[in-house]
Amino acid sequence: MKKKYFYTIFLFTVLFSFSLQAQENKSAIATKTQEPTIEGLAIYPNPVNSGKIYITTKSSLDKKVEIFNVLGKKVLETVITSKEVNVSNLSAGVYIIKIKEGDATATRKLIIN
Repeated sequence: MKKKYFYTIFLFTVLFSFSLQAQENKSAIATKTQEPTIEGLAIYPNPVNSGKIYITTKSSLDKKVEIFNVLGKKVLETVITSKEVNVSNLSAGVYIIKIKEGDATATRKLIIN
């Protein structure tokens, strides 16, 4: 009877220590792979009706803008120095917009009517 308790406690101890180790590794990987986000990012209007979107941030660095359709195909790529992006050549639908400013990146959903 004592052997069963010993083996049960030993098994739970081993499983618990593996669980803790996996959680530590997962959090370490998450902190290493996270990129800095763009401070003060605003994309408007969203949904887009006018054919132009405006992207503002706290800094005035050049921004690389990439727009992807829902299948992941890149449909627009540009570098802007102002805050205006012309999206009038895109058809109505849902898109993913990725903005890179310096070493910071941000990804948002963009809807075009």
